[in-house]
Amino acid sequence: MAPQSSRAGNPRAPGVRDGAVADDALAESAGFADRTGRPMARVRIEDVAAEAGVSMKTVSRVLNEEPNVSEATRERVRAVVERLQYRPHPSARVLAGRKSYLVAMLYDNPSSNYLMEVELGVLDACQAQHYNLMLAPLVYDAKDIVSKVESLVLQSRLDGVVLTPPITDDAALLARLDELEIPWSSISPTESNRRIGVVVDERSAVAEMIAHLVSLGHRRVAHIKGHAAHGASAWRLAGYRDGLAQAGIEPDEALVVQGEFSYDSGFAAANHLLDLPDPPTAIFAANDDMAAGAIGAICERGLSVPRHVSVCGFDDTPIARHIYPTLTTVRQPTREMGRLAGLELLKAIRDRDEGGLVTVPYTLQLRRSTGPRPA
Repeated sequence: MAPQSSRAGNPRAPGVRDGAVADDALAESAGFADRTGRPMARVRIEDVAAEAGVSMKTVSRVLNEEPNVSEATRERVRAVVERLQYRPHPSARVLAGRKSYLVAMLYDNPSSNYLMEVELGVLDACQAQHYNLMLAPLVYDAKDIVSKVESLVLQSRLDGVVLTPPITDDAALLARLDELEIPWSSISPTESNRRIGVVVDERSAVAEMIAHLVSLGHRRVAHIKGHAAHGASAWRLAGYRDGLAQAGIEPDEALVVQGEFSYDSGFAAANHLLDLPDPPTAIFAANDDMAAGAIGAICERGLSVPRHVSVCGFDDTPIARHIYPTLTTVRQPTREMGRLAGLELLKAIRDRDEGGLVTVPYTLQLRRSTGPRPA
């Protein structure tokens, strides 16, 4: 049977069947305690690997009594396990059997355009290597997100997971996945240490976009920020500030407005900016959905884009090409990023020592939504 993608929620990709995400949370295992009864931090498999000077895969092989490990290495790993009082997470034993050839993409992102592109890319990688893909919607700030993911991993016997922003940076979730010995790959993580996945230099990309607006004569350039929980929001804000500084433009904090990476938030933010006593002549929105919302707000007032206000975005998702006027935007190859994140995950599934963090290039897509500053 051909690999498929199952989901428990929208958005839906062409040819994707429905599936269910397990919701029953498993109880968290008890932590360790010292001789006084005070709780101790749980020792993780990576701690054992670092102390023994071997890979996590080698530690796993020793714990699971697998072959292809020298006796000297076995003894060294066992000694470290005993000294650190390492106890594998009980669920890790359950997952140590045969591969299921099923991975999940975990997401909580308001942009369906972005998610669709990422999903298609991950699915490309899975299909090429005969894996199935499950789509798992989550609430990134829910108190039970870790237990929900653990339940999903155990009940579906996942071989690995792809993490999308902002779930990419949930430290508690990453620690639990490591305890379960489940490989994971991140899209746009804010930290590169010990990560596999894919990133783009978003800060430089935005600075270049601001330079383009300045070259058109714009000095009053506004920014609609993304959701505060997303690392990308901070990078793009930094790039906006860099671009202004490089042009010698004094930043005006009144021109920086909070958004949520959604069309509606872009619409509301643009209305706020247009009501300022000295409104901007150009708006950079942190994603295409918000840029589309800004264009909607401008046009609703009887103004024209770009004759009265220029607008640009970030991502180059399909909405950028389908709205009018077509959107000037930073193109990060979203589908390709999904594919590469999937491929790096599958490498790590085959061998925990494989997989790395891949940097992909960006380009500016100059379309009809930007033009010279109005006279």
